[in-house]
Amino acid sequence: MGKRRRAAERKSVGVRSMKVHPGVLGGAAAVVVCGVGAAAFALSGGSGSDGDGSTVDEKQVATGPPTPAEVRTTARAFLAAWAQGDVARAAALTDDRAAADKALTSYRKDGHLTKTRLTPGKRSGADVPFKAAATVSYEGKTKPLSYASELTVVRRKSDGKPLVGWRPSVLHPDLKQGDRLVTGEAGDPPIKAVDRDGGELTRDKYPSLGTVLDGLREKYGKKAGGTAGIELRVVRAGSDEAKKDASGSDRAKKDDADAVPDKTLLTLAPGTPGTLKTTFSGSLQSAAEKATAKRKRASVVVVKPSTGEILAAANSTPGGFNTAFQGSIAPGSTMKVISSSLLLEKKLAGVDKKHPCPKYATYGGWKFQNDDKFEIKNGTFRASFARSCNTAFISQAKKLQDDSLTKQAQEVFGLGRDDWSIGVPTFDGAVPVQSDAQMAASLIGQGAVRMNPLNMASVAATVKSGRFKQPYLVSPGLDDRKLATASRTMSGSTAAALRELMHYTAVAGTAVEPMSGLGSDMGAKTGSAEVDGQKKPNGWFTAYRGDLASAAVVQEGGHGGDSAGPVVRAMLLAGG
Repeated sequence: MGKRRRAAERKSVGVRSMKVHPGVLGGAAAVVVCGVGAAAFALSGGSGSDGDGSTVDEKQVATGPPTPAEVRTTARAFLAAWAQGDVARAAALTDDRAAADKALTSYRKDGHLTKTRLTPGKRSGADVPFKAAATVSYEGKTKPLSYASELTVVRRKSDGKPLVGWRPSVLHPDLKQGDRLVTGEAGDPPIKAVDRDGGELTRDKYPSLGTVLDGLREKYGKKAGGTAGIELRVVRAGSDEAKKDASGSDRAKKDDADAVPDKTLLTLAPGTPGTLKTTFSGSLQSAAEKATAKRKRASVVVVKPSTGEILAAANSTPGGFNTAFQGSIAPGSTMKVISSSLLLEKKLAGVDKKHPCPKYATYGGWKFQNDDKFEIKNGTFRASFARSCNTAFISQAKKLQDDSLTKQAQEVFGLGRDDWSIGVPTFDGAVPVQSDAQMAASLIGQGAVRMNPLNMASVAATVKSGRFKQPYLVSPGLDDRKLATASRTMSGSTAAALRELMHYTAVAGTAVEPMSGLGSDMGAKTGSAEVDGQKKPNGWFTAYRGDLASAAVVQEGGHGGDSAGPVVRAMLLAGG
């Protein structure tokens, strides 16, 4: 794990907001109903003439968290107005009237949601969970929709009035800024995604593939030959449909690092899916689902070094952000694989050459140290790599140019150029040009370096095969897209040296336990990355075995060998 002491400034840590003690929304659960013959709440939001139902008394402006009574009354009044279809009144009970008015109007107009019933749940401080039930109607077709959401009551500073803190997720938990609920003919036909052996890939069987399947549908729904159905779906702010609605023309390419595909919530009339073949392995994907489900905030990817095919990808939070492909996280000491290739090529290190590994190394005003302040006296580079000695790399920073590591990552490992095209959105790594202490920190995977499991699985695959092959999930032959290539290939001697270093780490270094019993054709590298505000570092592990390469991260998992190592081991065993 890379530890350092900074002589420079420290980041400030935000103060957590306090919440009042939990209570209950008055006895039995209250139901807010909109519909013929149904009763609705008749609640008072206060008295006065400021347009929101209250007056402002500058001498008596309330401060502090809203009281339980204020939370209860405000929440119920907002839910009642929403259910009754009184958009103006509901929006006025939020801290962003314009945004709430627009979203609530779209809920009915674009989402075609009517007969809304809202049932408040048990209050927890200023947070009020609630259940929503509505009817979706479109061209004579209707279906019920139900879901759970939550609102938070806040106090407006200007006059102390308690209001609902507006955010899109109040309307529906899948909504983010700029997203809308839309019912109509789906923009993209459904797909039947299958693995490399023809087995169907579904959310039910592989829960963490939800976002990937949405992305595949968005990109290949029309190419796969299906026909669209009628659906209620979340249309993302940056999607094709959202851009067309706003401008009447197609949008530019999404930023793959942040892109989230549209999501179907309800099907009123099914379309006809087209079949889309992927490179996934059903057995490896099952193993990935099980391995990540055992841990919090774990993500893993498996690729095939000889071809670049992606065999599995999973995250421990199904339906959430796809960290496996789009995460942007400091990789810690797994970055030393790339840094080592740089030092080997520049003759600043040799596998069995003497190499300094002192307790401390200072560069650019920062004092760096090794985990537990260990040192290796009269050791070799092999020993420093296997024990993940930070100072062995920091000590060489003065002999490098500011852009040396950036060029190595881009030119040899294909990283940080934002040109991968795997079939769904990805973040392709970042190794920006840095100077002074930040440049040194980048050598050990800290500073501004950012990666995800897909990137680091590709690094291990590049070492195993000797050259970069862009990972991909859908054959480029389907849409004639061009895969990314590296501008140069590392020398055979450098590749052999890296394999020797990673193998030694797996049999005599920090990766011994996870790699035990996996044979002779394998290698690994552990990593831990410190993050400001976290008690424990993020744990990383990348490895290869035969024609498999895998990488995993467990956020706040601690040492990589202990947290991410078992996840990668499970992948290598399942594929063996």
